[in-house]
Amino acid sequence: MNKLTQKQMDQFWHDGVLVIENAVEPEDLAKLKTVFAQWVETSRAHSEDYGETLDGRARFDLQPGHSAEKPALRRVQSPEEVSPEYAYVMRNANTVDFCMDLIGPNLRFHHGKVNSKLPGTATQVKWHQDFSFQPMTNNDMITCLLFVDEVTLENGPLEVLTGSHKGPLYSHWHDGVFTGAVADSVIEPHKEHVRKCTGPAGAVCLMHVNLLHGSAPNLSDKPRTLYISTYYAEDAIELSQNHLPSTLSHELVRGKASGRVRCTPYDMELPAVPNATSFFAQQEGTDKNH
Repeated sequence: MNKLTQKQMDQFWHDGVLVIENAVEPEDLAKLKTVFAQWVETSRAHSEDYGETLDGRARFDLQPGHSAEKPALRRVQSPEEVSPEYAYVMRNANTVDFCMDLIGPNLRFHHGKVNSKLPGTATQVKWHQDFSFQPMTNNDMITCLLFVDEVTLENGPLEVLTGSHKGPLYSHWHDGVFTGAVADSVIEPHKEHVRKCTGPAGAVCLMHVNLLHGSAPNLSDKPRTLYISTYYAEDAIELSQNHLPSTLSHELVRGKASGRVRCTPYDMELPAVPNATSFFAQQEGTDKNH
């Protein structure tokens, strides 16, 4: 039985985005909060990015200006690898069943990360499309932003251009550099269609990977932490290097392996894999390896 109603599924495919409450059990949400709070405390002892992921890059990404007094841990790469609590939610949250309703029944995990905007930090995300970082043979792929904290209009909510998932894949390259962002001219004419996605802790924002989106800095005194996991239809195959490779990448989380591949037509430029900890450096222009 589907967990999403037909109306909700229709809305997702019309808008490219859908916010659903109660995507995770309260006790599991509390565990995610506790683990992230521990990571923030640990970050106070570091002055630069630290830890190590499968491809040798740092796991914990610090916002410029981070200090022991004012920690600014903005991303944790592949948290499922180092936290049983995050791995459990990745596999078992209602989020996974929502995705199965939309692109199932056979579903794989692509990658995960925690993005956080602690109070007063300058972290912002420029407008981009996720698929431009992770081309596959088909785009039945959903980015799931689980609200670990309440997301308000003031603490840097996700902003989306509704319906843009039906349009073209825009270039994220500028002057020979992969910036991880589209040109401002792409967004300006359509600002009336921008929606800010807010909701209580425990809600999830389901977003089609072709949807244009970004977010502003956190101007409030409350944190805005998201656990972001991406799932894809089992019959899709990667066409470029995974930007966040993990020991759990491509794990079958629902259904069964079909032994088939499905291809849909599209045309796009291949992305550049970040050399620094995360794509934030690409958007900031500080990633020197393009």
